Amino acid sequence: MPIVKRADGPDLHYTITDFTDAWADAPYLFLQHGYGRRGRFWFQWVPLLSRYFKVVCPDMRGQGASSRDFDIDTGFTLETLSDDVIAIADHLGARRFHYCGESIGGLIGLALAGRYPERVLTLCNVSGPVFISAAARQGYALGQASWPEAVRKLGPREWLDRTNASTRFPPDTPPGFLAWYTDTVEETGTEVLAALAQFALDADARPYLPKIAAPMLCLYPQRGAIANSEQQDALKTLVRDLDLREVGTTYHMIQHIVPHECVGLLKAHIARHAGTTAVYGEVA
Repeated sequence: MPIVKRADGPDLHYTITDFTDAWADAPYLFLQHGYGRRGRFWFQWVPLLSRYFKVVCPDMRGQGASSRDFDIDTGFTLETLSDDVIAIADHLGARRFHYCGESIGGLIGLALAGRYPERVLTLCNVSGPVFISAAARQGYALGQASWPEAVRKLGPREWLDRTNASTRFPPDTPPGFLAWYTDTVEETGTEVLAALAQFALDADARPYLPKIAAPMLCLYPQRGAIANSEQQDALKTLVRDLDLREVGTTYHMIQHIVPHECVGLLKAHIARHAGTTAVYGEVA
């Protein structure tokens, strides 16, 4: 089980899946999960990408098999979480790499690419906010004083069930998947989920956007409640090399709802900007 052990931060767990040609110098592709999830939530994507990339799926600090040996009230910031990605890349010897993050993982990617522009080859933001809008704050509070307060008062399961139905997944989502999703995220625990919610409310990646040098692909739902027009306007105004696409759903969790569409767009983006068509084969 790959673990990055550090004296100055929590231990970080990740998986790496590599079915690339042994003689090819295939690049690393980081897939960073979002709120309360873990690396294995990329199960639909990894088989489609690991023939072409060394696919790295970290467990964010405090989630999955990564350590909770840090102050959860202060330890979730854009800076600490982007530094965690760099720690794993350094551990792997990945001087430069492609990065794709979903939801909060996409938010972290904005800070990562702005803080470490020399490390990120291409950037992909999958349904990730730049900041949490007023409407999203109200929606995730579910009538409580705040999103963290809702998680604590209602409990993770009720909070997840209600927000899954309102913004994350369409009504025809298979019940088995929804049960697995809720069970797995609930394992993260109330206090970590509440602390992550507070991090999301406090985070604002706009100062980092002009510093991003990597070509950026942004995949958003149509009329998204979280990844909404405010986010798009900030990206269009502040990111110098942006390709913003809306995919075939109005719900937030596009990486699960339309995974093949998302992966096809990601592969095409990397091939277009990294000159890798000969290595990766067909990009559609």
